[in-house]
Amino acid sequence: MLAAALFFCVGSVAKAEGPGPGAVFHDCVDCPELVVIAPGVFVMGDDAGGPGEKPAHQASVSKAFAIGRFEVTFDQWLACIEARGCDRLPDDHGWGRGRRPVINVTYAEIRSYVAWLAARTGKPYRLPSEVEWEYAARAGTTSAYWWGDAVGDARANCRDCGSVWSGKRSAPVGSFAPNPWGVFDTAGNVWEWVADCWNPDYAGAPANSAARITGDCGHRVMRGGSWYYFSKLSRSAYRFRNHVQVKSYTIGFRVARDLE
Repeated sequence: MLAAALFFCVGSVAKAEGPGPGAVFHDCVDCPELVVIAPGVFVMGDDAGGPGEKPAHQASVSKAFAIGRFEVTFDQWLACIEARGCDRLPDDHGWGRGRRPVINVTYAEIRSYVAWLAARTGKPYRLPSEVEWEYAARAGTTSAYWWGDAVGDARANCRDCGSVWSGKRSAPVGSFAPNPWGVFDTAGNVWEWVADCWNPDYAGAPANSAARITGDCGHRVMRGGSWYYFSKLSRSAYRFRNHVQVKSYTIGFRVARDLE
């Protein structure tokens, strides 16, 4: 892992009357819960990891933003269907819906959900950038996982994580402890799409928190690992990609939104 990683938070959330760092809120009764993330600077990636995680580099999040406290659930997706913002109820693979993360949705379908959420609330919803995702997932830590360098037992849902769901199915969101910034399930459960186009490494990556929209945009970045894969893929620095037309029982997403 990074031996001398830099991480500190600066500034405060945009408006004094707005929610402060760590505040939890939602914009409608069946909208995803959001948690406010303060701005800051951190070291993204891991020079001891795979090629896709290199080079480790300093990245800056200059403004506070909000990110989904949990992965988007089937219940929240169903609200979009009932409002005619989404066209299809995805297969739950026989595991049940409710508070399980929605799965078997394509990147285009996810973008339709985000657009519906923005139109319904009048708020600037979007997918998080890869920088924002890793920043929120690390939550001020520099270890492999937010809780340390060892995967431990039943701290997350991955193939060798030792939970009752591991290697079998997704878990209802919030089944494990949140990270220090109040964000749940960033390690394991389901892969999470982010906004960035795929690039095989961080060469030429922006130093700010914007999504990288150059490269192979037919493939988009996924983060966090899943219930099906081994824990090394659930490390905070690990990154992978998939084609935008793929839908899978291992892939879901969480939303982000700008603060006004």
